[in-house]
Parts: sequence; C-alpha cells; structure tokens
Amino acid sequence: MGKKKIEILVGFFVLLGMVGLVFLALQAANLGTVTGSDTYTLQARFENIGGLKPRAPVRSAGVTVGRVKSIALDSQTFQGVVMMDIERAYQFPKDSAAKILTSGLLGDQYVGLEPGGDDANLAAGDTVAQTQSAVVLENLIGQFLTGRADSAGTAAAPGVAPAAEPGK
Repeated sequence: MGKKKIEILVGFFVLLGMVGLVFLALQAANLGTVTGSDTYTLQARFENIGGLKPRAPVRSAGVTVGRVKSIALDSQTFQGVVMMDIERAYQFPKDSAAKILTSGLLGDQYVGLEPGGDDANLAAGDTVAQTQSAVVLENLIGQFLTGRADSAGTAAAPGVAPAAEPGK
C-alpha cells in the first residue's frame, strides 16, 4: 500500500509539472488570452510594421489593453494595415496615436496606444489616424554606416593636411 501511494503521488507531481510547462509555453508564445471579455476592433496603417506579428500585445501606459488581430498589405497604398482587438473596458479618444514599439533592445514588438485629448472616443471599426512605424535596427545601422562613410570621404583627420590632387 505504501509503494502504490508513493507512485500515485509521483504521477500527480509529474502531471502538475506538465500542466505548468504547457501554461509557460502558452505565455511565452503569447497565446494565452488576456481575458475572455468583449472587444472592439480598431485599424491602424503603418509605412513599416517591422517584426510585428498577429497576437502581439496592444499596450497603453504599459498595460495590455488588447491584441493584434491581423496584419495585411493594402494593395493601393502599399501600407501595412494592422487590425487590433481592444477590450471594451478601455476607450480611447479619436486623436489617439499608435506606435510600433519594441520590448527592450531586441525584444518582441507591440503596438503602443497613446491617448489624445479629444472628447469623442474611437468606435468599433475606426482607424487610428496618427501612427508611427517601427524603427528597424538594420536601417539605423545602415544610415549610421553610410553617414560615417560620407563624412569620412569629405573631412580630413585633425592635424593632417588634405592630400594634393594629382597633377597639381
């Protein structure tokens, strides 16, 4: 009887560990729902969405207020169209702004909503007019390197006279 009781207890702890791993995997994959509450859909258009993915969080003041529902390309304007499900508990003014931000230096990207000061609120299906695209690290590095290359070709080092042109 004692051996069987220990085996059942060990089995229970293994099962509990598996449930914990599944929960952790869902949280890490951003698949765990925030709440099952009622939501409304907002749309935002960006020139560049960077690495934003569906199910990415939508945050305001660091609080998750919704999730990215879908991402598509508008074939007319060639902009990224981001559809967001926002919890009904959170209402944002019509002049709110949406930005694509990054968690940490190399973390996942999310949509940040900054509320405006308008008296009227965004309704289901509305478009957030003010947007700021994602900052792509590769573009920044490329601009930095080309800027350094351009300035290196035109400026002489301190204390060094510019080289004379051949034939002069």
